[in-house]
Amino acid sequence: MSTFATVGRIVVGAGVAAQVGALVDEVAGPGGRVLVVAGRSADVGALTAGHDASVWRHRGEPDVDAVRAAVAHARDARPDVVVGWGGGSVLDLAKCVAVLAPGGTDVLDHLEVAGRGLPLPGGASPVVAVPTTAGTGAEATANAPVRVPERGVKASLRGRTMLPAVAVVDPLLTLGCPRDLTAASGADALTQCLEAYTTPHATALTDPLARDGLVRAGRSLLRAVEHGDDVEARTDLSVAALLSGMALANARLGAVHGLAAALGGRLGAPHGQVVAAVLAATTAANVAALRRTGGAGLARYDDAAAALTGHAGACAADAVTWLTDLVAALRVPGLGALGLAPGDVPAVVADALAASSARGNPVVLTAAELTDVVTASW
Repeated sequence: MSTFATVGRIVVGAGVAAQVGALVDEVAGPGGRVLVVAGRSADVGALTAGHDASVWRHRGEPDVDAVRAAVAHARDARPDVVVGWGGGSVLDLAKCVAVLAPGGTDVLDHLEVAGRGLPLPGGASPVVAVPTTAGTGAEATANAPVRVPERGVKASLRGRTMLPAVAVVDPLLTLGCPRDLTAASGADALTQCLEAYTTPHATALTDPLARDGLVRAGRSLLRAVEHGDDVEARTDLSVAALLSGMALANARLGAVHGLAAALGGRLGAPHGQVVAAVLAATTAANVAALRRTGGAGLARYDDAAAALTGHAGACAADAVTWLTDLVAALRVPGLGALGLAPGDVPAVVADALAASSARGNPVVLTAAELTDVVTASW
């Protein structure tokens, strides 16, 4: 049996951001109060001008304190709708606010791994999600990663009440993304499609989404990085990110994101950069382990290779080569450049093994194999 849950309404296309105000009115109702959670430089003046609105600005990946501060503001503002307008981290914070502000619970009550892991409360405020980067697919996911600095990890709030009511995906909003941000966020979207496609938890409903995302990211990621004004490439990446979010919300991720959770919480580096740094080596480890054990998942990597490269006869080894070349072309920093100390590797590996994302990997990687991945990603 398969189940599938996603965003209540999805609006996609160049210029559709102009519809956000009207969509907010539909969700909030006449005279409804609006809380806009926005990036530091996001221009939301046109949205707030016609509404009873307050704005909460945020930069960087949310940690426990950032969530608590935003939730406290929302409890005073008492919004009828929360608008997330920014990159994936901003959308994640908006979702945290929407689900936590109406009740009296704390983020650590519901956080996986690093908190109590209690089910999310009911009564969440509706969210209108407007991504300005093409990466995490947070506009279509049922979770939100939160950094826990004192534990050196990232963990998620997770539950279907976190799914936005409306996602507005306008690739024109991504045209201003600088090269490094485009590369890191695009690598994350590609990885999410790859992991959602190769996990044993993939379904007949998630497969077409993840594979189409691989095709789009495969043909357009490097184009968007090298030609930032290429609207066609930007559109491909925006759709790939959306598809990755829809797929992972109903399937699972894998060891790349298990490592990213362990590394991101410790390093504080941008999520997409961490994901890209370990992507090729983790894929190589998965392919090698599946080949050694005769795992059925190897055929999935063959098909993923065909989707990424555009060659019908490509095999899993070609996917590893293609991803290695892509990461080099994107000029993604290695883990050493991102600040990982050699002495932290054992703790990173232990945290990665415990991460919820790692449970979706197509093969169980050992501590020794993950240590080799980290070393190869230095």
